Amino acid sequence: MPSHDHTPGQNRQELTYLPVPFPKAPPKQPRFATLRAWWDTAWQDDGVLHNMWEDVLRAPEVGFRHMAPWLRAVLMVAGTSFVVLLTKAAGEVVLDALQQLLTAVPTVQVGVDTSSGVFAVVDQPVRTYIAQRSAGLPVAASTVYTLWLLTGIVALVLGCLSKNNGVRATWAAHGAATAWMVWTATPDTSRPIAVAFAVLAWTFLSAFAMRGLTLRRRRARAGRPAKVSVRPEIHVAVHVPVPVPAAPADNNPPNNGCPFRD
Repeated sequence: MPSHDHTPGQNRQELTYLPVPFPKAPPKQPRFATLRAWWDTAWQDDGVLHNMWEDVLRAPEVGFRHMAPWLRAVLMVAGTSFVVLLTKAAGEVVLDALQQLLTAVPTVQVGVDTSSGVFAVVDQPVRTYIAQRSAGLPVAASTVYTLWLLTGIVALVLGCLSKNNGVRATWAAHGAATAWMVWTATPDTSRPIAVAFAVLAWTFLSAFAMRGLTLRRRRARAGRPAKVSVRPEIHVAVHVPVPVPAAPADNNPPNNGCPFRD
């Protein structure tokens, strides 16, 4: 008969795998605690935000030249951005007005012999060149021709009146582009004569557009005194004592009032 006695140490099963205790998670810090700590530290004395705020408050007193470098850089970037945006808006307005003006102008036929005389030698190749190479542009060929003609007239008038180097450069570029268009669109047999006419016409008009331009070095006129550049300089005078030469020794001793010597 089986015994039901439960003797300690008998019929005991050993556990192979014991449960491993998990470490407790550290307590969670409050949300944005690090950010709040940095914020409090930055606004203390000698903190980053505190010093920046002091620079802002000091800026009206010291002026733009002596204000903090970071504040001056921010103001320069902001001013430059404002000028760029303002220039862009003004450019769009000017371009829209110019487009409306060019649209209102009667259409100029390019590629058609509408000019006559000596002017046609230069004008007709330009129209042909513009008509052949402005097919893919978003504006019509007549608008391109009008802009080319308007650029030349404005550069000629302003170069004669203002004597500005930028306007003169525009006139020179306009003449070079015109000569290139005449060379390209003129047939080979009459190409040299057409280019020669274009260069002569541009040279004649350059006498007015580049009036006053000289490559010589300007000299001061006889009636005007030459400019004198004055530079403040500090000269320190050092006085060096000069030694006084000793009196020459007398080889003849005094005779004690005797008129005659031995």
